[in-house]
Amino acid sequence: MNEELNYAEMLEIPVETVTVNRRERKKRAKEEDLAEKVVDTVNDRVEASDPAYAQSTPIERDVTPQGGRAKLSRRILWGEFIAVCALCATIFLTNIFMTDSAINTFVRGLWNGEADTADTRTYQDFTLSPVVNEFTDVELAVSDTGVLSFTAACSVYAPCDGEVAAVNGDAENGYTVELRHSDTFSTVMSGLTNVYFAAGDSVRSNVPLAYTDGTHPVRVTFYEGGSLLDCVSVEGGTLAWS
Repeated sequence: MNEELNYAEMLEIPVETVTVNRRERKKRAKEEDLAEKVVDTVNDRVEASDPAYAQSTPIERDVTPQGGRAKLSRRILWGEFIAVCALCATIFLTNIFMTDSAINTFVRGLWNGEADTADTRTYQDFTLSPVVNEFTDVELAVSDTGVLSFTAACSVYAPCDGEVAAVNGDAENGYTVELRHSDTFSTVMSGLTNVYFAAGDSVRSNVPLAYTDGTHPVRVTFYEGGSLLDCVSVEGGTLAWS
């Protein structure tokens, strides 16, 4: 300050016009040092309390080559494809040669619905009813292979309650009706002149199913799991399992 005034007096400059500028370098340096200390202090506190600064465990990385992964994926896909083909072939062959096999029964159960809706009754669980009216004078005959037949003009009844699975033929050559009584037990009646029900209809053993004019012999056959049953007997016009 004094040096600046002396210098002004030497130059004969009025003191009132002299502006004195103070240097604040040291003060700014001190302020910068103080700011850095504050930042360091805050960082130390955060480092000690924040979980984000905790030491993490090293992550194990998969070092399997990309080419190896592709080969493994292709092998898995090929294995699944071969397994599906083998299963389809097994189902196809057993459906032809082993209709009552366990796998066919399982597949039929999936196709027909849940297990609790399946009708597992066999032919022995059914009581046979007369296929003709008891007041009609019709002679019934049963062959050694279990085929029931008669020729007469009369109404024809279903031997058991069930559902019409299919109706084929015509009036000239005679209709053939397939009745489904359970998942395995069924009846086929052929030589009918007229049929009163269509496929999908429910039938009762006490309601006429069809009519025959006696032109064609009527044949009634019973099946269990696709196999012809030969255990039917006739006594006084009444059908029974022998």
